[in-house]
Amino acid sequence: MERIFIVDDEPALQFFYKKLLSFYGFEVAGIADNGEEAVIKYNSFSDRPKVILMDHRMPEKTGIEATKEILQIDKKVKIIFVSADISIKEEAYSIGAFSFWDKPFMIDQLINEINRAIECYNSV
Repeated sequence: MERIFIVDDEPALQFFYKKLLSFYGFEVAGIADNGEEAVIKYNSFSDRPKVILMDHRMPEKTGIEATKEILQIDKKVKIIFVSADISIKEEAYSIGAFSFWDKPFMIDQLINEINRAIECYNSV
């Protein structure tokens, strides 16, 4: 069972992602409410998840800032941005994000993207 890390400050989205991922057979490795917590939790995982669902606008530290730090810890992890802030799309890609999905999104497309990220992770 592949592990996914959820980083989003919205409790309703955290709940939605958790249920969605579980339904599709993924394990939720953890949930972080902000970018600072995301970096700390990711660094503490003994069995690091292969994929992170990352929001951008969060307290403490943005998704961009958290992504930069997490990729310094582990360059192999695949970070999928899921954000309504399309203005940071190019920056997200430029710092190493695997992909960027605008909110709202189609569920089947996001699940397909998670599977694609896992395949890429495993092929490296």
